[in-house]
Amino acid sequence: MYLFGARLNLLPTFGLTTWKHYIMPVMSLAFYPTAYIIRLMRSSMLDVVGQDYMRTAKAKGLSQFVSMFKHALRNAILPVVTYVGPMITFTLTGSFVVEKIFTIPGLGGQFVGAITSRDYTLIMGTTIFLASLMIVMNVIVDIIYKIVDPRIKLN
Repeated sequence: MYLFGARLNLLPTFGLTTWKHYIMPVMSLAFYPTAYIIRLMRSSMLDVVGQDYMRTAKAKGLSQFVSMFKHALRNAILPVVTYVGPMITFTLTGSFVVEKIFTIPGLGGQFVGAITSRDYTLIMGTTIFLASLMIVMNVIVDIIYKIVDPRIKLN
């Protein structure tokens, strides 16, 4: 906010009236998870590419595009799917703070205001909502696991 909003005067620092108002809040929420997903996907792909079945696919004459997308990506995406489910919940929780910092009207301002005014009912309600969202996201991740890798059995 200090650099792009105050010093360079390129972006607005509060509210959501034009598309420029979305740039800094979205970047502040998306930067860390995106970087972590990229690192996780890269390390997972490097691990999968070194496996024996990838060398066998290359020796059989499969094109690099088919071997990467059909074989490697399917096995390398599982750690990313594991991370993305809870990450969505943590991003929503982080958006409470971002809403307060950028003075965006929403649940975040209410939640932070409830903490400062000790409104325990609203704090517990928001916490239960976030816990329920975490459970739902973990169930969705389990279902996506079954879609991505048919070897996984759901009981």
